[in-house]
Amino acid sequence: MRLRTVAVLGAWAALQVLAVGARAETLTGALTRAYQGNPLLNAERARQRATDEEIPQALSGYRPQVGLLLSAGLQGVRNLLPGGTNADGTLAPPFSESKMLYPWSAGLTINQTLFNGFKTGNQVRRAEAQVLSGREQLRAVEQSVLLDAVTAYMGVIANQGLVEAQRTNVQFLRELRATTQRRYEAGDVTPTDVAQAEARLNRGIADLNNVEINLAVSQATYAQIIGSPPGRLVPAEPIDHLLPRQREQAQAISRAEHPAILGAAFDVDAAQRAVNVAEAALYPTVGVQGSISRSFQTDTTFGSTRSDVAGVVGNVNVPVYDGGTAASQVRQSKELLSQARILLDRARTQAQLAVTAAWVTHEGARIALNAAQSEVRAAELALSGVQREAQAGQRTTLDVLNSQQDLTLARSRLIVAQRDRVVASYTLLSAIGRLNHVKLALNTPDYDPQVHYQQVRDAWHGVRTPSGQ
Repeated sequence: MRLRTVAVLGAWAALQVLAVGARAETLTGALTRAYQGNPLLNAERARQRATDEEIPQALSGYRPQVGLLLSAGLQGVRNLLPGGTNADGTLAPPFSESKMLYPWSAGLTINQTLFNGFKTGNQVRRAEAQVLSGREQLRAVEQSVLLDAVTAYMGVIANQGLVEAQRTNVQFLRELRATTQRRYEAGDVTPTDVAQAEARLNRGIADLNNVEINLAVSQATYAQIIGSPPGRLVPAEPIDHLLPRQREQAQAISRAEHPAILGAAFDVDAAQRAVNVAEAALYPTVGVQGSISRSFQTDTTFGSTRSDVAGVVGNVNVPVYDGGTAASQVRQSKELLSQARILLDRARTQAQLAVTAAWVTHEGARIALNAAQSEVRAAELALSGVQREAQAGQRTTLDVLNSQQDLTLARSRLIVAQRDRVVASYTLLSAIGRLNHVKLALNTPDYDPQVHYQQVRDAWHGVRTPSGQ
């Protein structure tokens, strides 16, 4: 029985090796594909590109506003004119004069703001803070996607291992049932032994069905995150070489680099600039307007046929009282600034808690893996001994069944511990803010949000995006 079990495991391992050689997929390759094609990450990149457009919109406040007006039409005019005085001194009766006019006009107007209470400058600075905050949010989503990819990858591997462990268990129980049946027919055991073997086999079949269902679900999750169904996955290793050696060091790295903390800090900057923007409504505004126009047949008195006008006008608008709107907006923006500061403190606290939880989980995963490995070795020795003792009549069929169940559970715990060990290392790297394609050395082109930012920052016109859409 022991030799047959070893043979089954050996055959499965050989199939694993052949499959890996034919179509092997590594965790690094899966992470690369997730980085390149995950829909959530691509959607976040699009959101960041939209945020970049806040900069040229704010900068437009420094630029002139130019308008061109063209008009043309048809106009019928009838003027009633006084008669005047005849040559003999008598009054002439009034008369009318009618004409069909074809008026048209063209004008060009240029408005330039000279001073608006520093509103434009603060709008630009607020937009820049929002862009920087958006980049940190993009980094956070990248971390989340990569961690989800690791979890999905290791989930498939773990469930595949659990399926094979349960199949081995079912095969063992089938053979034990057959052996018990033959011993019963020979009078060596009782019907109770046969019933126990049959019951344990059916339990094993049910357990196999459950893990097969979990495998199908994990494969579907993998396809959603990575972009394609999993092939034969190569077991992954923890990334301890990328992790800090001490918890205090991890905490310090998180405070300096975690995207949630940095993003919240930039949100505070944006909220401060929003206060300055709201205060600009309390200042006077100064502007200048230049215009030039030409019109034909617009004089309904028929005194002229063309008129040319050019002028430059300066204007100053001093707010006196607007019903309290501007003051309320200033108070409102100050409260939002207070909210942003509170959220920054909360982000720092949450990040530190995440590091602590990830650190102790990572350390616990190491201990659990070592314990599970020792448990499997001991359970294998115990099963072998119980089998030999059962053949000598010193153990019952139930003892063999219990020992086999202990071994199956130990193998399952080992598989789960191996999965948790790898996932915990990546979770800790995410908690300190360093789970990204650069640290993981993924073989993929870098998506740099700075590229799009530079492409649109100083764009004065054009509706096509830099990608040509």
